[in-house]
Amino acid sequence: MPDPIHIAGAVAVSVAVTWALRALPFAALAPLRSSATVHFLGARMPVGVMVILAVYTLHDTQATAYAPTALSLAATIGLHLWKRNPVLSILGGTAVHVLLTSVVFAQSW
Repeated sequence: MPDPIHIAGAVAVSVAVTWALRALPFAALAPLRSSATVHFLGARMPVGVMVILAVYTLHDTQATAYAPTALSLAATIGLHLWKRNPVLSILGGTAVHVLLTSVVFAQSW
């Protein structure tokens, strides 16, 4: 059976490491809050992420799946232009794609 002091020391080290790992990102990001580069990336990243997701999704699309994919992409773009909310656009486009492939164009892709 381990000594209680040994157990207390192990717990203390675990607490210190856990606390340091959780606090480190906040300490590292504090100087970056006034950075022009971070502000630029914060403004441009949502659109960049959506473009990467769209290209990745469309790059392996088979010819039989063009219709639901194109309609879903149009719905995603329309939602984004209407509400300017990336989360709503992604979830809405995903829901439209699932609906189209499961119900409207229900065949084995």
